Amino acid sequence: MTTLDQLTQLLQDKFDIDKTSLLPDRPLAEYGLDSLALAELLFTIEEEFDVKFPDRPENIDTLAELSAAINDLRLSQQA
Repeated sequence: MTTLDQLTQLLQDKFDIDKTSLLPDRPLAEYGLDSLALAELLFTIEEEFDVKFPDRPENIDTLAELSAAINDLRLSQQA
């Protein structure tokens, strides 16, 4: 299962977002996630993927960008 697939499943399970509506290049804001929900999502991702985001992750607006950021963090934190 890819990181993107895992994120899609996480959003469906945790935030009750229909998996068929989750598109890689669609802005996360369009899923109705407010800033509190996005913070909760980041904390959940840190636990689920065993990564640590910087205090203010930037340039993460879509699922594809979030997936790439997780993959990059996994690589850098394994070293």
